Amino acid sequence: MHETAPTRLIRYAKGVRTGAADDVLAAEVPLELRVEGRSLAVLMRTPGHDRELAAGWLLTEGVVKSARDLFDITACVAPGAAGKGNAVDVALARPGAVDFAKLTRHVFTSSSCGVCSTASIEAVLRQRKPLKDVFQIAASTLLGLPAALAAQQPTFQTTGGLHACALFDRAGKLLALREDVGRHNALDKLIGWSLLEKRTPLRGHVVLLSGRASFEMMQKAHAAGIAVVAAISAPSSLAVEFARASGQTLAGFVRGGSMNVYAGAARIAGAEASRIRVRKRSSSPRTA
Repeated sequence: MHETAPTRLIRYAKGVRTGAADDVLAAEVPLELRVEGRSLAVLMRTPGHDRELAAGWLLTEGVVKSARDLFDITACVAPGAAGKGNAVDVALARPGAVDFAKLTRHVFTSSSCGVCSTASIEAVLRQRKPLKDVFQIAASTLLGLPAALAAQQPTFQTTGGLHACALFDRAGKLLALREDVGRHNALDKLIGWSLLEKRTPLRGHVVLLSGRASFEMMQKAHAAGIAVVAAISAPSSLAVEFARASGQTLAGFVRGGSMNVYAGAARIAGAEASRIRVRKRSSSPRTA
């Protein structure tokens, strides 16, 4: 299975048909996630790094805590599937420790589910405490991350239709990058890579999101121990609330040599007032 898919299109310019052309789209294919042979979820994803996607999803949903909880992750054929790679089955080191009845429901509730913000945040922090990761990253380093991300997005450059998440150390060194048609999947793949490489929790690291920062993206970063989250686009109001409650640093609109800091500004060293705006707790953050 491939990350891209060819297609044929009709071009129009100024309301006039100019002809037909070939194009390439980002692939979107369902992946069935099984745990101990039981179907747990179907993820609409861009094929590739499926083992990482499964591992990251299980970590961010609270099913596993570390790589020690995983025994094996194998690709298999879903019923009626045309080929291999349409399902992954995760074998756990301690299957009896998992409450499968609980796994039939969402472990965490996202802001789109209609529950109040406080309940959503408390649901996460009951299972994982606020982060106490004490380190600083230079403002100039944060501002340089989008260029490093853009230079390493081969599939996006081909299709223009993928989200990306990139992991950096505090010096701004790019450690890993994952792309996917779903932004949540891209982050789960990145976290899954870290988990399988036995790097979690990711203390002293920064994640850069190619799009906006939502509550669920902040929760996933928190589950991996990532204290600093930067986004090229806007944060949501609940993402800002969660960052402040969970001890995370959140920077939005990181582009064009400037950014807004909504939470955890103490971790950003060398901030210049002309380039960085720190949003106070009483401010109403922009949403997108």
